[in-house]
Amino acid sequence: MSEDRPLASFDEVRAVLAEFPGPDQAAATAAAAREGQLTKPAGALGRLEELAAWLATWQGRHPPRIERAQTAVFAGNHGVAAQGVSAYPAEVTQQMVANFLAGGAAVNQLCKVADSGLRVYELGLEQPTEDFSQAPAMDEAGCAGAIAYGMMAVEGGLDVIALGEMGIANTTSAAALCQALYGGSAADWVGRGTGVDDAGLDRKTQVIEAAVAKHRAAMTDPLEVLRHLGGFELAAILGAVLAARMARTPVLLDGYACTAAAAVLHALDPHALDHCLIAHVSVEPGHRRLLERLDKKPLLDFGLRLGEASGAVLAIPLLKAACACHGDMATFAEASVSGPA
Repeated sequence: MSEDRPLASFDEVRAVLAEFPGPDQAAATAAAAREGQLTKPAGALGRLEELAAWLATWQGRHPPRIERAQTAVFAGNHGVAAQGVSAYPAEVTQQMVANFLAGGAAVNQLCKVADSGLRVYELGLEQPTEDFSQAPAMDEAGCAGAIAYGMMAVEGGLDVIALGEMGIANTTSAAALCQALYGGSAADWVGRGTGVDDAGLDRKTQVIEAAVAKHRAAMTDPLEVLRHLGGFELAAILGAVLAARMARTPVLLDGYACTAAAAVLHALDPHALDHCLIAHVSVEPGHRRLLERLDKKPLLDFGLRLGEASGAVLAIPLLKAACACHGDMATFAEASVSGPA
């Protein structure tokens, strides 16, 4: 992050949230009208029909289209990694960023298949957050600045943006965020992340439980929860979700850490994620529990736990299929097919 770039404040974040546009009812009505004329029984394409209507509603146009898809991967390091909560060392974050840039990661291959652009955003990898088991992960300026940085990832002219992250120990942060936002014990939200063994899982659970208790009194609202327990890359994801809503760009959210970051917005406003879909449900047990809290149904359940927006990119072709069926199928009148009696 640039040192001379003006930093936002939490008040500015709340001001953006207050200006969120709602659904485009005219586009939704047009989508529903066309759907009823297509050469198929009503509802026969299941969730593809829902996707077409959702895209029209949040793109604010009819018919919806996916011609320019973008994938954004935010990378940040977590000080809590020093507590041995991950199976991999913190330097893997930087190494994987290099792999993304060289085209060698899973997300690179998936973006090729989905015909999606890919941007990787590094958030001060040489300066991780504070170890949140000892102190707040970020100060307000740093957290709000990361949110502002994430907002810049939403370029003009995008039809959809897929969001994901890379950051060793970020499932620890995700579980801590969820416990602080929704209650329960750390054990309710924690998982093996990169593959910690039983001892590592116990250590991870204890670190989260103690950290949430330590900061409980100071976490007076969801943004303070993010500041105390989150990460720079998670704050940036929140910023991208904000900017996408303002730009009428539908969002595909990746797995547990990505969804936990977005959940901070949902805790501020239950309609803040209406322009977002959950691309897949992760193997991390806390993710399924989180989706129940958000009342969100994932598009895919593929047993993924990689991160790096891999599941979000996989869902882009589903959106393209929905647009193709909705926009290009013949109507009963065009095909001279008898409609329902």
